[in-house]
Amino acid sequence: MEPVRVVSRQIWRAGEPSVGKRSIAEEAAVALTYNGGTYAVMMTTPQDLEDFAVGFSLAEGIIGSPTDIDSLDVMRIDEGVELRMWLSKPRAHRLDERRRHIAGPTGCGLCGIESIAEAVRPAAIVEHERQFSSEQIMVAMRSLPLRQTLNIETRAVHAAAFWDVTKGIVAIREDVGRHNALDKLSGALARSSIASGEGIILLTSRVSVEMVQKSAAIGAPVMVSVSAPTALAVRMADAAGITLVAIARADGFEVFTHPRRIADGAVAVMTR
Repeated sequence: MEPVRVVSRQIWRAGEPSVGKRSIAEEAAVALTYNGGTYAVMMTTPQDLEDFAVGFSLAEGIIGSPTDIDSLDVMRIDEGVELRMWLSKPRAHRLDERRRHIAGPTGCGLCGIESIAEAVRPAAIVEHERQFSSEQIMVAMRSLPLRQTLNIETRAVHAAAFWDVTKGIVAIREDVGRHNALDKLSGALARSSIASGEGIILLTSRVSVEMVQKSAAIGAPVMVSVSAPTALAVRMADAAGITLVAIARADGFEVFTHPRRIADGAVAVMTR
């Protein structure tokens, strides 16, 4: 299943009709299963699905590292895709216990989450104190659009990327869903053993509380988005020790939490 499909369409411009073709993003139902049981079904761009499986599993706390997955198969079926994972015995046991605790009709339907308190659970604490200059933030965000290959073609997908001071963007993932794009990035970083404490997460979407939780799980000290955060996301980032930068435009950006990591001048240094 390709991530982009070319379709025919009728065009109306300046009151005149014409016909042509357009590339549009594909969307597929993707089921994540563990040891034979379905945990969640997500609508996802069918690309980088191994990264998605690992990143989603990390974000949900199902695994602690990619090595907790004994096997991972991408099974393409008529209705969509199944990401079939078999976990190590300790992780499989923990997941079975979790499923038993949430069994029943009281769940809220958010990927195994049974309560509002769990949905807004505290994020992991990020303690990395790497500093970045304001110019580095601008350089990172300027480099993002040119790397969004799916969005250049379709104008319909979100991106999540990881920017390194010395290497620039070392990983970028795109998806119709902003959460999925970040999960895919998380999986890519974990599978490549990239040190998350030395870089910046770049986002093309608004910053919701889930995006902060996922970024905290990755462990990056700074997250930057072109859009605005929600109030709850700001409170969550503050509590997690994350420097939240948003509304990043060509003329600057706004820092909402922990501004100590953003240094003046062209060069940033490590703080102790």
